[in-house]
Amino acid sequence: MQLNLWIPAFVSIMALTSTMLAAQAVSDSPPDGLASVESFSSIGDTAARSAAIFTELGKVLTHPRCLNCHPAGDRPRQGDTRRLHQPPVERGADGHGLPALRCPICHGQANFDPAGMPGNPIWHLAPREMAWEGKTLGEICAQIKDPARNGNRSVDALVEHIGEDHLVGWAWAPGYGRRPAPGTQKEAGALVEAWVKTGAVCPN
Repeated sequence: MQLNLWIPAFVSIMALTSTMLAAQAVSDSPPDGLASVESFSSIGDTAARSAAIFTELGKVLTHPRCLNCHPAGDRPRQGDTRRLHQPPVERGADGHGLPALRCPICHGQANFDPAGMPGNPIWHLAPREMAWEGKTLGEICAQIKDPARNGNRSVDALVEHIGEDHLVGWAWAPGYGRRPAPGTQKEAGALVEAWVKTGAVCPN
């Protein structure tokens, strides 16, 4: 009888310990940086470690550099305050703007700092199904694992998309007057890879 009471208590203690270690790993990361993959090695439970790694990656996914291009509506947002884009452009059928005001009309091949204009050769909004503005981190996680809502990518393909894609990389080199996303693109890619290898578990 005592053993039956002891086992659930032990399981609860271990789960709580894993959660506390996950929180500690995240809290130890610098505010403008990303914790290394190795810093999560003390979390023995693989699922808890995976969720903790994604939570750290969430510092990038929920940063204005990412959220501004993944809006819930059809208008992008701008700046660290995430104000609605001015002039009032809209997504358009392909994410590159309406016929009368396409993104490349203003956004060039690269940032133009004298005018404060960001740029990239393929500047555009993320597809509507990839919008995650206003969602919890757990909801974002479930979304980016879903090929119907992540650009038809496998979780393995997300490693390259986040860690190497040139337009995604703009988030770490956004030009004058904008805060870059935390850490580096390489570090973010390493976190995605570690998250996938540990089962791609989503945080609650």
